Amino acid sequence: MSKRWAVAIVLAGFAVASTHAWSDDDIFSSGHVDGDLRLYHYDRLYASKTTPNASAFSIGALINAQTGDFLTGFSVGASFATANSLGTHAEQLAKIDTTLAGPSNSIGTFSQAYLQYQRGIFLFRGGYQYLADDPWMGNNDARVIPSSYNALKVQVTPLTGWNLFAVREYSWKSRTSEGMNADNLYYPSKYDGDSMYGNNGSLPLHARSAPGTWESGTTYVGHGVNAQLRYYDFMHFARTAFAMGSYVFDTGSGFNPVVGAQYLAQDYGADNRFTETGTRLFGIAGNHVKSRVVGGDVGVVIPHGRFDLFYNKVAHEEGAAGGGALISPFTTNYASDPLYTTSMIRGLIESGPGHAWKGKFTYDLIDKKLELATAYAKYFTYYRGNSHDLYVDVIYHLDGVLKGLTLRNRWELSNGGINNLNPTNKAFVYNRLMIDYKF
Repeated sequence: MSKRWAVAIVLAGFAVASTHAWSDDDIFSSGHVDGDLRLYHYDRLYASKTTPNASAFSIGALINAQTGDFLTGFSVGASFATANSLGTHAEQLAKIDTTLAGPSNSIGTFSQAYLQYQRGIFLFRGGYQYLADDPWMGNNDARVIPSSYNALKVQVTPLTGWNLFAVREYSWKSRTSEGMNADNLYYPSKYDGDSMYGNNGSLPLHARSAPGTWESGTTYVGHGVNAQLRYYDFMHFARTAFAMGSYVFDTGSGFNPVVGAQYLAQDYGADNRFTETGTRLFGIAGNHVKSRVVGGDVGVVIPHGRFDLFYNKVAHEEGAAGGGALISPFTTNYASDPLYTTSMIRGLIESGPGHAWKGKFTYDLIDKKLELATAYAKYFTYYRGNSHDLYVDVIYHLDGVLKGLTLRNRWELSNGGINNLNPTNKAFVYNRLMIDYKF
């Protein structure tokens, strides 16, 4: 579905909605508008003497709007996102954290524009949209502007908590892009004019474009179970089967054990973009794509908190691209994937085949107004050595007249590794301050 067709679908929806506005006053009166006002300050602090520290400041707004129903189930939605550094960016590009909003001082884009039909157990949505609950094509919204997708989605909900769905994605907009493009995070910044910063960028500029993704699957949440089974065809990148599930044992004591598991199997022949272009992931070329991933979670929910011990392994595969690297077109370098051991800065997708352990503890205080989290992860990889990450997250939710306002600071230290995992293999501290107001 080309850009013009996506826009045409939404414009047609608006036209129909306007035509029926006089006969159905609920179209706009029962619609809703919500969003976020945000202030960010990110600092990348390097122990390396050859890499300057980088930072970025931005104020931003994300506005979502959706009409009420018309013609017994149709509605139209749109979102606009904008960010501005107020001229605070450094003059030297190397000193700007371009992952926040790119190198420019401002950015603005329509991140959603869709036509939706929902009636009973059936849902259809077409156009620019967020795939918010999708673990491998999510919003990636740790920055001002979320990722969004030019896609068609069909979903059926036979029972409460159980969904069956199919998605066809045609193009996407990264969190620093101003429009939809037929690429993904393996393409270099400025590929086909796309201002896509903070990506993997391993493919050359002459690589053929990405034709999109097919996805189907099912999810279930209820009675202590949280499970999903998904199949993706990232065309000319990787065919991926992914299963993930967890169960919370309700003991009635307030101390409830948790167990979880993950499994991913990935394959593609020689007509993948990496083999076509001779691209080396982690310095390793391959004549096909193959990856196998397992993961486990053992934890306990306690009054006001939770503790988990996680494990993941990405198997080494001789002859495969990146030696068995997990191919993730819409999360690589964003560290927004669902693997248990992924940290704020990176995980095994960015570090390559190997295994990792991670311990995480969360706790809330003052009637859940103060949320605390800390984690420690250790990585053992074939091509980027051994490294470890320490993470601290503090969130405070205000109430009263300031209800909706949240203060948050995330801090992570990455240390160790080889082959320039961190600049000159020295320590890297990433600090992310965010003030957010939801309305």
